Amino acid sequence: MTKIAIISDIHGNLPALEAVLEDIESRGIADIYCLGDLVGKGPSSDVVIDLIRKHCKYTVRGNWDEFTPQPTEFQTLAWHQRLLGEERLNYLRSLPFSIEFMMSGRYVRLFHASPRSAFERVQPWDDYERKLSLFEPSDLSLEPIKADVAGYGDIHNAYMQIMEGRMLFNAGSVGNPLDMTQASYAILEGELGERRKTKFDLTFARVPYDIALAVRQAVEAEMPELDAYVQELRTGRYRGLKN
Repeated sequence: MTKIAIISDIHGNLPALEAVLEDIESRGIADIYCLGDLVGKGPSSDVVIDLIRKHCKYTVRGNWDEFTPQPTEFQTLAWHQRLLGEERLNYLRSLPFSIEFMMSGRYVRLFHASPRSAFERVQPWDDYERKLSLFEPSDLSLEPIKADVAGYGDIHNAYMQIMEGRMLFNAGSVGNPLDMTQASYAILEGELGERRKTKFDLTFARVPYDIALAVRQAVEAEMPELDAYVQELRTGRYRGLKN
């Protein structure tokens, strides 16, 4: 049996990522797949990229990873670009769209937001048919077949739902969770590459991390939009919105 840790949406939060990597190691999990949004929001996107490149077997691009390398007049985005430097920006440009594989007789497709776009946001409370569409392939998919298991990030809310015999799940967010103030990731367990139906498990992990340290690092970095970021870490809510 193979265990795969599925992480997503680190958003430059180094203490959260370090806590999650330590938790993954303590569980004896060797393979880590990342579903994007390494950068933005937090002050340590440069170190986060370096750690993801070192520890993750596969990484896909999120919406922040896609728009951050682009030319911009926005001061906040320019600040993050200067932090990253051209080599890391090129790494973001090189990231693939999805990860797809067989596991325990199920075709698994992992992506950031939807199989069609890194920017198409699908919430757990959205319309049933909209969520069901996440199993469908697109021109960006590696194989033109419907997924048996579809996993994504983007919305910073972890959940799982069985839909017409297929499994949909969201890994939640490592660095900017909006369901509780603990880092989130998912664990898939099964026989990698096996086409017969065998044992297959999905579990969620919640990891407390040093929020005070994350806030202190943001303050010391004099990062833009500091107040909003600190509120999100401390409350698990976007400013002005209720979860």
